[in-house]
Amino acid sequence: MNSPVRLAIVEDLPQMRHYLRSVRVFEALKAGANGYMLKSSTPIAMLEAVRELMQGGAPMSASVARRLVDHLRPAATASGDHEALTPREQSVLDMLAQGLLYKEIAQHEGLSISTVKAHIHSIYKKLHVGSKEEALERYRSR
Repeated sequence: MNSPVRLAIVEDLPQMRHYLRSVRVFEALKAGANGYMLKSSTPIAMLEAVRELMQGGAPMSASVARRLVDHLRPAATASGDHEALTPREQSVLDMLAQGLLYKEIAQHEGLSISTVKAHIHSIYKKLHVGSKEEALERYRSR
């Protein structure tokens, strides 16, 4: 083989938020990992992953593959993404795009900061993004 093969094996942290797990997956793949397995995978699954990797494959734990597919699945249209947002989520996203802080959004909308964070988490999920930067990029490309 001309190039080294890399398999990222990470500890499965169920308490970690979904979008943070997704960010780790994408960072590992961008850094050159050819596969991504969770530490909670069975020893047999790990062995099969190493074999698949050595044969040129890209092994991934099923939940990791699902996250990757969800993230890469193109929306029908950019405006379709925004139509899926509730009016409140759209308002929160508009204010994020204007550079407002969570605290400022909460004050403007008469919400608690935790409610604003919940709306932002919902926006990330609906837009299939893992960060504010990705959400704003999707917002600006509509």
